[in-house]
Amino acid sequence: MKIALVAPLEESVPPHKYGGTERVVDLLAKELVQLGHDVTLLASGDSKTTAKLIVCSKYSIRTSPASKNPTLRRALNLEGLSKALDYLKKHDFDIIHNHFGWEFLLFSKFIKTPYVTTLHGSLNKKIEPTAYKMHGYYKKSPVISISHSQRKPSPCLNYVGTVYNGIDVEEFEFNDKPKDYLFFLGRIHPQKGPDKAIEIAKKTNHKLIIAAKVDPLDYQYFVKKIKPQIDHKQIVYIGEVNQKEKINLLKNAKALISPITWDEPFGIVNIESLACGTPVITISRGSIPEILNKRVAFLCKNTEEMIKKVDKINRIDRKECRRHVEDHFNSRLMAQNYLNIYKKLIKEWVN
Repeated sequence: MKIALVAPLEESVPPHKYGGTERVVDLLAKELVQLGHDVTLLASGDSKTTAKLIVCSKYSIRTSPASKNPTLRRALNLEGLSKALDYLKKHDFDIIHNHFGWEFLLFSKFIKTPYVTTLHGSLNKKIEPTAYKMHGYYKKSPVISISHSQRKPSPCLNYVGTVYNGIDVEEFEFNDKPKDYLFFLGRIHPQKGPDKAIEIAKKTNHKLIIAAKVDPLDYQYFVKKIKPQIDHKQIVYIGEVNQKEKINLLKNAKALISPITWDEPFGIVNIESLACGTPVITISRGSIPEILNKRVAFLCKNTEEMIKKVDKINRIDRKECRRHVEDHFNSRLMAQNYLNIYKKLIKEWVN
């Protein structure tokens, strides 16, 4: 099967540090190639892949000095998308898999090939009003959700399946003898709850390591709410980390602390943590109760309940955490589930 994967251009594929969508696209391309398919990846020029790489922007856009200007940043993304569309029009594929976002749909009437879009973000009208509105305009276009919960704000879209994100489980080293610290991983944003993670650490008298990126739009939140609490002893902030550093921090953590304040569409950091054997303490909302269970995580109602669960974390079997990911969230399973949807869409397109 000839498959085109259109990646976001903000980060490379795979990302050098933070970038969940780009990491998923990387693993999907890798698995599809290993399964014998002819895969073309349309991405930034600093990407590395076993698929055929078509460069749509010289470098990942987030690394460009121009990205500090929101208008220029948007223009660079659209310029890269136009290059991707031009290539897709000139070459034949059995299916095009859009991971770029709703912007791709603006030009979908010019695409004569079967295509499908994976929804990687929230469809909540208050959180992502533009995505909510634009997908509503193109509600006949086939889309794939990454959790059943993700669909709730926009139930009338043309969902053709749900495919859970997968990871390369073997890349994540299992550790049954962690150190005595809590870990927060991801992004400094009120939705992710880093301020609440600090509160949990302080009230349970635990060390907290925070490995997270700060986007320009979130910098003031970081300065006002997070930075004043960093003492480099109990509360340690180390910024963004690469894949190797992340795995080392995850496997040695007592628990991953994820006090989210929004309906997480998936939350791949939870799966990565479990793969290392590290249980999760989080808030039960969005996709969380769909992808986690009480054998591998404490699913709490609020911060106060999370605080009470920290000292009970040893009740969770770290081997069970690893098995949960091996059975349900490996990248090969993800690729096979996507292939099943590709075949279905191609058949319907022909008929």
